[in-house]
Amino acid sequence: VQLQASGGGLVQAGGSLRLSCAASIGTFSSWHISWFRQAPGKEREFVAAISTRGVSTLHSDSVKARFTISRDNAKNTVYLQMNSLKPEDTAVYYCAAKTADTRLEVDELKYSFWGQGTQVTVSS
Repeated sequence: VQLQASGGGLVQAGGSLRLSCAASIGTFSSWHISWFRQAPGKEREFVAAISTRGVSTLHSDSVKARFTISRDNAKNTVYLQMNSLKPEDTAVYYCAAKTADTRLEVDELKYSFWGQGTQVTVSS
C-alpha cells in the first residue's frame, strides 16, 4: 500500500495550488481518502475527506468554500484544490486512507495508511 502526495510549493497569499494523492492501494474505489495538515508546532488537523465514489465530501470549517476535495478513481488519485490561500494554511499536507465500512471520519486514528506529506507554504 502506498500513497504519494504531491503538488505542494510556495505561493503568495490569495493564490492557488492543487495537491494530488496517487494511491497504490488495491481497489482504490473501496477506500475513503482524506487530507490532513500539520503546521509547525501544532497538532495534525483534518482538512477534507471524500467517500469511495466521490458522492460525499466533508471539509473543515477553516477551509470550507476555499478548498475542494475530489477524486478520479480511473487514475487512483485524489485531489485537493486550494484557492484563496492564507498564510495560516502553511503546513505539511498528508493524504490518508481508511476502509469504507463507516462514514467519513475526521479522527486521524481511524486512518490506516498515510502518504509522506507535501509542504505548502503561503507567503503574506
